[in-house]
Amino acid sequence: MRAPISQSLSRRAAMSAMIGSALLGQTRRRAQPNVLFIAVDDLRPELGIYGASHARTPHLDALGRSGVTFTRAYCQQAVCNPSRASVLTALRPDTLRVWDLDTGFRSTTPQAVTLPQRLRQQGYFATAMGKIFHNTLPDPASWSEPELRLPGYPFDPDAVYRSESETAWIQGRQREITAQGNQQRYIDQYGEWYLKAAATEAPAVPDNAYFDGAQTDRAIAKLRVLRSQRQPFFLGVGYYRPHLPFNVPAKYWNLYNRAELPLAPNPVLPRNMAPMAMSTMRELRGYRDFNTAPQPDQGSLTEAQARLLRHGYLASVSYVDAQVGRLLNALDQARLADNTVVVLWGDNGWKLGDHNGWCKMTNFEVDTRVPLIIRAPGVKGALCHGLVELVDIYPTVCELAGLRPPDELEGRSLVPLMKSPQRPWKSAVYSQFLRSGIWAAADGVDYMGYCVRTATHRYVEWVDWQKKSVVAHELYDLERDPLENENIHGAPGTAAVSEELDRRLRAGWRSAVPVGGP
Repeated sequence: MRAPISQSLSRRAAMSAMIGSALLGQTRRRAQPNVLFIAVDDLRPELGIYGASHARTPHLDALGRSGVTFTRAYCQQAVCNPSRASVLTALRPDTLRVWDLDTGFRSTTPQAVTLPQRLRQQGYFATAMGKIFHNTLPDPASWSEPELRLPGYPFDPDAVYRSESETAWIQGRQREITAQGNQQRYIDQYGEWYLKAAATEAPAVPDNAYFDGAQTDRAIAKLRVLRSQRQPFFLGVGYYRPHLPFNVPAKYWNLYNRAELPLAPNPVLPRNMAPMAMSTMRELRGYRDFNTAPQPDQGSLTEAQARLLRHGYLASVSYVDAQVGRLLNALDQARLADNTVVVLWGDNGWKLGDHNGWCKMTNFEVDTRVPLIIRAPGVKGALCHGLVELVDIYPTVCELAGLRPPDELEGRSLVPLMKSPQRPWKSAVYSQFLRSGIWAAADGVDYMGYCVRTATHRYVEWVDWQKKSVVAHELYDLERDPLENENIHGAPGTAAVSEELDRRLRAGWRSAVPVGGP
């Protein structure tokens, strides 16, 4: 028996409404921008777009010109795991209780919703390869599929070294370790520290002989797949260089004349520096050709060593620059660029002889200041000199995607600043560093350094982490002393500035956000 005409029409209307709603939903999903999220390990802002004319970084410079380049962006802790956990959750290290390389944020803050996880909740397909989270602490909950990891990195020597002599040295070291009775897992787990060969390598090999080139091949192939999908995507690509060892193809070394490279302008410890503020040489000393490098207060590298490392660092930056260029070119060829937000960021800065130190792991400007470039549809390219932080990335991407960020985030969306780069913004940014464990101070005491950076000063308060008592202060006048060569805390005429900055430090990050902030 047929249904009445009125009932049939009603069903058709309902079906049409459902189809229309579904099509509208698909249209909205297609209209949402994709996100290409590029993380670069240990990248300091020594790029052409940041004023370093000696750096050969044409592709990063072009990205900077087409997007908003933030010239004063700061990480929340100058070492990989805490910084990356903070970026991906937009929660600060003390909130996450993550201050070292071993603690996963899921063990301390299991309820945290990461940026890709939030986008997944709103219909995005989220995938990643390379180093997005800290390489030994992945987060499967963030991704729509298992991370697309190439085999071997970071502990397989065959994934890191191409020189036969260096690979042979590592294999010999492996035999020594197992001969001493240590298990194979000891080599695998701690290979990063116990199986390091030379700090540099420059073979004549193609880009994809090393991990970052090979994963760029994979990322380009993945873009083609993502283009055919009916939902917006979040693609994370994490580059390992310019992290040590500086092993990249010879053609990138050949871009530079080592003898002409500028060396650090301040290869001395700051005067009156708090002793626990000094960096250790532990990371560099892990390599066999630098294992006797002196601590910063006990001596310096030779000029030849300094030039080798600076050369290797810049060659590594140029290598990554080339890979980013290939990736962005593939985005263009896939006709995705006009509807894709591109975010490029470095997880921490890096010393190249600055303060007579190397690597990261301090609260100084050279360690906490990082490159940050965001290109978004409809936003003009510009340089922005406002103070911003890496915790701001998460809410920024959410707003650019038309999504509401979770209420608990501890950053502020940069979209208003991107649209009007000269507008007033944060009055201060906040970083910290726990000098403990493998980064312990010379006296073996654990210290937390809390840092507030304003437009004119950097102020650091060092706390005995067990006793919770303040034991030292640092104050740097960045207008008169931009390289932070003298701690003037306690000097005549500085009491009022120190008191105000101490108040700002205790008031915390919420006191520094612009009106309308979280």
